[in-house]
Amino acid sequence: MVDQFKPLWDMDITKMMGDFKFPGLDVEGLMATQRKNIEAVQAANKLAMEGLQAVAQRQTEILRQTMEEISKMMQDMMAAGTPEDRMAKHADLLKTAFERTLSNMREMAEMIAKSNTEAAEVISARVSENLEEIKGMAKAAK
Repeated sequence: MVDQFKPLWDMDITKMMGDFKFPGLDVEGLMATQRKNIEAVQAANKLAMEGLQAVAQRQTEILRQTMEEISKMMQDMMAAGTPEDRMAKHADLLKTAFERTLSNMREMAEMIAKSNTEAAEVISARVSENLEEIKGMAKAAK
């Protein structure tokens, strides 16, 4: 079934569109614009993927640190003397863990926001360029 559509995949859209002559329409310019649009989307996707990888790497580091801290906390808690000392130590450890969790969540949110902003800026810049290109084509068509 795929073979019957193969001629469609092998078509050169640029050549086909170039063969058509539309008065006042710059086919090459349109194709160049679309090429730039695709490049901008690819760049934005690359930035988003890099951001995702950075977040995943940081989450792995946080998990490793957390496991090490839990191990140390358990040793410290067991070393405390009286039950009251253990309860106080336990409360301190919970407070520290809660504060660290909030800090880590904030860091992750900032990393994700930064990645999203960088990707959106690439697309936004391309949209602005695209609008300027359209204005230029409209002026040239007059």
